[in-house]
Order: sequence, then structure tokens, then C-alpha cells
Amino acid sequence: MKLDYSIAVSALKQSDPILAAVIDRVGECTLDQTQHPGDLLYSLSRSIISQQLSTKAASAIHRRFLTLYLGMPTAQEILDTADEDLRGVGLSRSKVLYMRDLANHVLNGLPTLTDLETIDDETIIQTLTQVKGIGRWSVQMMLIFRLHRWDVLPVDDLGIRTGIRRAYQYSDIPNKAAIEELGKVWQPYRTIASWYLWRSLENV
Repeated sequence: MKLDYSIAVSALKQSDPILAAVIDRVGECTLDQTQHPGDLLYSLSRSIISQQLSTKAASAIHRRFLTLYLGMPTAQEILDTADEDLRGVGLSRSKVLYMRDLANHVLNGLPTLTDLETIDDETIIQTLTQVKGIGRWSVQMMLIFRLHRWDVLPVDDLGIRTGIRRAYQYSDIPNKAAIEELGKVWQPYRTIASWYLWRSLENV
């Protein structure tokens, strides 16, 4: 289903003239076209695989990981897979441990995506970062690209920080406090602002 971002875009342009110029340059918001599939296990396992890798490398490892199973495995299937098989598709030792910890959390009652739909963003972050290898940024990406939350500002994201530096002509990469302060005028549409900042780097 195509989402209508026009109200968010209009509000952002009225509240921030610099971001308005970025929006005009980038064009229509197509965030809904980059939403991720799958359940919570799929989403978080892919996040673990992607850490500190290029998109291309992460995608290749994720494809090899899925070939160990008939599509996305269950948590129990991950636990039943030998370490050497997980290492054989490209997972580091630490990522094997993270994957097993994720599987254990799922079996021990980690909320489902349906459960998370009625929970606020910060509670979701605090809940899911109990899994080893899942940090605040990873959960924020899931909030944006899987749960469709419209007011997420990932201040740790290098793309966001670089986009702000260029658009607002900072002399250096802004710190988290500066980004949070700047982002106050974007509420409650900080996700949409973030998307435009990411896309602005493709239009330099």
C-alpha cells in the first residue's frame, strides 16, 4: 500500500527552510518503497549480519545464510545449526554468538512484530537491545523500515550526521546533542526528515 507523506513533507518544509530546500532537491518521498519484509527474527538476524559490512557484502552473506534452510529459519533451527556451518556462510564468531542469543530470546518470549505495534518506540528499543549485538541503531532501523514509525531520529547514523553537516554547513560532523536539538522542529516526522537527509547524499 502506497503511503501518503504529503502532510509530513508540508509540515517539515514549513518548519525548516534548509530542510525544505533538501526536500525540493530530492523530490517525492518514496520511503514506503524500501520497507523490509519478514518477522522479527528475520529483521533482527539480517541486522546482525549487516553490521560493519557494505550493503553488497551483507546481502551476499544473508543469501548464503538462508540457503542453509528452506528460507528463513526458525529460532530452534538456528540453535540446531553447527557453528562451523554458520561460520561457513560468512558469519564472524561474534555474529554466531549474537545469532544464537537472538534465537534464545525469541524462544524465551521476545515480543512479535504484532506485539510491538502497540508499544512505544523507546520501550521497543529498551526491550530489543537486551539481545546481544542489537544496539539502539539496529532497532531504530527496524522501527523505520519494518514498523513504519514516523518519528525516529537515528542520531548515531553516519549518513544522517553527514547529511546534516552538508545541508546546514557545519564545519564538522555534528554531535548527537546538536542533532537532537535540530530535530526538535521536525517532530513528529523525524523519520521522514531522516529519509530526506539520507537521499540528499545521493544528490550531491
